[in-house]
Amino acid sequence: MKVGLEVHQQLAMSKLFCDCPAELSEEVGQTFSRRLRASGGENRAIDPAAALQASRELLYRYESGPSNCLVEMDEEPPHALNPEALDTALQLALLLEARPVDEVEVMRKIVVDGSNTTGFQRTALIATDGHLDVGGRRHAIDTICLEEDAARKVSDSKDGITYRLDRLGIPLVEIATGPDIHSGLEAREVAEEIGALLRSTGRVRRGIGTIREDLNVSTEGGRRIEIKGVQELRMIGEYTDREVARQEALLRLRDRLLRRGVTARTAEIRDVGEFLADVVSGPLAGAPGKRGVILALSLRGFAGMLRGSDASEERLGRELADQARAVGLGGLLHSDELPGHGLGTTEVVRLREALGLDEPDAFVLVVAPTRERAEAALVRVAERARSALEGIPGETRDPLPDGRTRYSRPLAGKDRMYPETDVPPVAVPEERLRDLSSHLPERPATLRHRLASTFQLPPDLVRQLVAAGDASTLEELVRRGRSPGPVSRLLTQELAAAVAAAPRGSDVELSLDQLDALLRGAESGQFSKEGIPGVLAAWMAGAPTLDAAVERAGLAGPVLEDLDSIADRVVAANAGMVRDRGAAAFSPLMGDMMREVRGRRDGKDVAEALHRALARFHARPPP
Repeated sequence: MKVGLEVHQQLAMSKLFCDCPAELSEEVGQTFSRRLRASGGENRAIDPAAALQASRELLYRYESGPSNCLVEMDEEPPHALNPEALDTALQLALLLEARPVDEVEVMRKIVVDGSNTTGFQRTALIATDGHLDVGGRRHAIDTICLEEDAARKVSDSKDGITYRLDRLGIPLVEIATGPDIHSGLEAREVAEEIGALLRSTGRVRRGIGTIREDLNVSTEGGRRIEIKGVQELRMIGEYTDREVARQEALLRLRDRLLRRGVTARTAEIRDVGEFLADVVSGPLAGAPGKRGVILALSLRGFAGMLRGSDASEERLGRELADQARAVGLGGLLHSDELPGHGLGTTEVVRLREALGLDEPDAFVLVVAPTRERAEAALVRVAERARSALEGIPGETRDPLPDGRTRYSRPLAGKDRMYPETDVPPVAVPEERLRDLSSHLPERPATLRHRLASTFQLPPDLVRQLVAAGDASTLEELVRRGRSPGPVSRLLTQELAAAVAAAPRGSDVELSLDQLDALLRGAESGQFSKEGIPGVLAAWMAGAPTLDAAVERAGLAGPVLEDLDSIADRVVAANAGMVRDRGAAAFSPLMGDMMREVRGRRDGKDVAEALHRALARFHARPPP
């Protein structure tokens, strides 16, 4: 197997071709609609991915807000390329030891899925031929590009999609590796290192949706598959390994088809509504008639090949159904899953006789509102069935939450590119590169080594801090007098857990001063380290000050009595259990103690006080 990555990272600055702020907003001002069509690229050919998107004939609705101007609405030409974004991309090129171009030429990349009001995305090649060392292996960095992000999808329906324009135009750096990664684990490690390098610049946006990866995966005997838009680092290995399993299953299926002697004969499409008019349940109930037409496609020699094997989740029937979904249908039924779905043995036999099928043959059924839509779906299904004889068609696939993927569109190619005539070229003189070279940040490997030796922290903890871009926060808080251990625990565990638990859309950013105050509160005894998660949650939920967060967390109140006194009182209240259970009484009593102190004293101190109280109790003479 071979894997290549394309890492897309938003930059923290104004938009790429205007001065609008790169901020997301729920405020909606103007709305408008567009329809987009595919056009030829520089070679005058129409890209197949663009052609498929245009064939859906959707209406695209757009919502603009405070972070938009006429540029995003495509009512004004783009402004000059953002120089700060260009400097950041060049800085990354130098960190990756890539070769910057002499002159940056902005190109148009045709995209007609509605995510750009123009029907294209602006992109520019910044550098080539770099490398990155990860785990003792050198990985090629083929290209570094600078491009504008797309609008974000708000909702969709059968006839159209609604986008919000606040994200459109945010600068993106794209770093593409060579196809020299050989496992899902290695893909994750390379992606993590690229992410750490990006965050080392201090010029990237943080949070969900600000960084995403495209995975290009191929196996021996197959073709390249692009998995588009993976947003969770932890899922990269899962998507990679499951894509390999999918390709291996399809290659085994190809071999079975060829051994059976199946050939790429023209598939037959027939209207079979008259044979299914009496179906009263399942997806075909009520069709034909009000719900439209039912068409069947004969697949000679495919019987038993559509449902897959019990040992694999992958099956050709799912691949065929994705092709029907690509033209707006809900899917299809195939003969390997029948009888079922409202069709009995009688209907299946009747269909097979009407289609003239023999025992080795299969068929698929689609229901659609029009004959044109049903035929368009079955033409795509027939083509996908023919390509099964070759193994794996190259395509773009969307990631699903469970680690599987789904067909999205054909692979895009060079036919969708042509020059952007509204943005002048930008020269990259040697003086600019020398100046940027003199201000490069530490590379992640160098930073990890320095942090580990300076603060005596475990390597895994240091890796987490560097990968998350929290090294500078650690160093600043230590300079303010905080201890490295509690700081690193706060950044990698407690803060990360609080952010994950916060309601979607919450403002969960805490400043350095707030983090410093939080740690000082724990150090001074205002609350214990066990109380930090509760205080964090209250602060992120809107508490205006640390004192208010402590109060909301239920940790404020009068000074506690001496821990030993509390422990003696808890032990005395449970004397019978202590005598009956001996040392085993410690755990339930510890729970009582922690409820008494409510996060205002450290668990270690509480446990020591309880051990002392138990020793005193057992040392007393029996009553």
